[in-house]
Amino acid sequence: MLTLNINGKDVEIKVDTDTPLLWAIREEVGLTGTKFGCGIGQCGACTVLVNGKPLRSCSAPATAMSGTQIETIESLAADGHFNTIQQAWLELDVPQCGYCQSGQIMVATAIVNQALAGQRPSPEKIKQQMNNICRCGTYNRIRPAMERALDLAYDTNKEA
Repeated sequence: MLTLNINGKDVEIKVDTDTPLLWAIREEVGLTGTKFGCGIGQCGACTVLVNGKPLRSCSAPATAMSGTQIETIESLAADGHFNTIQQAWLELDVPQCGYCQSGQIMVATAIVNQALAGQRPSPEKIKQQMNNICRCGTYNRIRPAMERALDLAYDTNKEA
């Protein structure tokens, strides 16, 4: 048995030693917001946060995640309310097919959290970090949505 902390809860699962974290999350825990895309860690559809940092879960063994804090897309909307990133994504109509968006939003979450803990990243830095693949090509909406999410996060942080 393997114990993983996913979205703040300890979950016991039984997986083979080579089972990717993606499949442990989807098949064993039942959280299907994290998507399978390429299976080789290139596209980013499977991105989750591990200890606050983006990780492509299709290429990371679940057994290596013991003792870490794993966050999936399901952790972001509190009490049925969208967080600032999800709100920005909706305001700027980012998703087209939507398949990659949970991974995109998880990377954006890490960027916003890093920015709130330090300095706001430059547009070039955001472009470097937002490197997940979108088959529909909504990059022209993702980048402005990131700026909007940062604005919303800073405004919310000032109010708190």
